[in-house]
Amino acid sequence: MEKKLLHKKQNLEFDSWSDILDKLVEVLDADNPTVEHMDLVEFREKGYLQEANRRFFHPLGLALEIVLSGDERKGYFLRVQDFRNNPEGVCYNIKNSNQERKERFRKNKEYINKQFKKYSKPRLKLIGSVIEKIPN
Repeated sequence: MEKKLLHKKQNLEFDSWSDILDKLVEVLDADNPTVEHMDLVEFREKGYLQEANRRFFHPLGLALEIVLSGDERKGYFLRVQDFRNNPEGVCYNIKNSNQERKERFRKNKEYINKQFKKYSKPRLKLIGSVIEKIPN
């Protein structure tokens, strides 16, 4: 593969887009080392992506997708698919899925519901509601 020159002044060369994205993540992490980040593969596997899409983005005609590296264990970034021209928005079509897929959706939904409950009480105490209110 032909090397890609990312930055002329620093003469940063990389063998692949994957290497470029790895360097970008390294720079971003160094910029704010006190913030922890969830791996995007975990974000998908635990059901956060599914439920964010199902509960919020799909009814609006949008869908978050994770762009993965060739490694498949590293999610690199989120992208927003735009289906706003579809009057029904986006659907997973769960009811017509096989039993294994239905079970995965159910398990993910239950996990996210438990996480939501876990954080509800402290948020109610701190800000007076689970969803942060926007003042008039």
